[in-house]
Amino acid sequence: MIELAELSKVYGHGVQQTVVLDRINFRVDAGEIFAVIGPSGAGKSTLAQCINLLTPPTSGSVVVNGENLTQLSSRELRVARRRIGTVFQSAGLLERRTAAENVAMPLEYLGVTAAETRTRVNELLDRVGLAERAQHYPFQLSGGQRQRVGIARALALRPSVLLSDEATAGLDPITTDSVLGLLRELRDDFKLSIVFITHEMDAVLKVADSVARLDRGSIVESGRLIDLLTDAGSTLGAELRPHRVDAEPTAGQGVWQVIYEAPDVPADWIGRASADLGVALSVLGASVQVVGGVSVGSATIAVPADLTPRVTGVLSAYGLSAVPRDRSAPLEGVA
Repeated sequence: MIELAELSKVYGHGVQQTVVLDRINFRVDAGEIFAVIGPSGAGKSTLAQCINLLTPPTSGSVVVNGENLTQLSSRELRVARRRIGTVFQSAGLLERRTAAENVAMPLEYLGVTAAETRTRVNELLDRVGLAERAQHYPFQLSGGQRQRVGIARALALRPSVLLSDEATAGLDPITTDSVLGLLRELRDDFKLSIVFITHEMDAVLKVADSVARLDRGSIVESGRLIDLLTDAGSTLGAELRPHRVDAEPTAGQGVWQVIYEAPDVPADWIGRASADLGVALSVLGASVQVVGGVSVGSATIAVPADLTPRVTGVLSAYGLSAVPRDRSAPLEGVA
């Protein structure tokens, strides 16, 4: 478990003071993947550095398994930091060391015996699917394979927390899916608390249990991924749902944005709603996918304007939220 409480990072003093992180609070339980997203300059990199204490926070605390790491002496912190493994964007492998030698680095630093190191390295490379690449150098590995080596190295000291700092940035979609799948497996196998910092919304949808949006150093919204995706009023949920270009309606039709709000929206809701309204609804665009076993997403539909008063009530019966896409359109009579 890792918990951040009122974590702040300030550079400078007085009028030159810059607040990079402003009272960050979140908790990641064992076996949970917590994603942090945000635009460039939001403070994500500084947050990562404060989590693993490479940069000391100005105030607040980083608590791992009940121990406040920010209150430890330098010597105690060197030991406690082993509980947090970090995977970086570029994997950070040494080019003159083989995959096995890169994974062995943390163990060698601690003076672990050669025999114990070989056993641990072999276990980890096998776990990340690279046992046959143990003697390959980084230039002989693909981008995804290098990241797997980086993940194995991050796990060498058996941490309880894994910090992934833009670990999938720059990877192709297939490789990204492979790395995300590995993170999910490791989360389950080792009951890791994973903090997944990224700017890739697709990656969040595929791997996260919970998510927070960081903006100008503050968390502006957070929650369980499914809850955000099924909340029509959530700004973060709207950002996470895939964007698309919709077809144009015909004359005399009103356009409605439909959000999946319930966990059990029937797959044939469009047919049922059409029957209820007595007219075939037109689907102008839709993006629906399964996240955590729940269908989530949105659709844009066109409805004859004279049926406007009935649309919301009919669709809500199927676990759907519907609002006119054009907010300037008259809302009178909407149930």
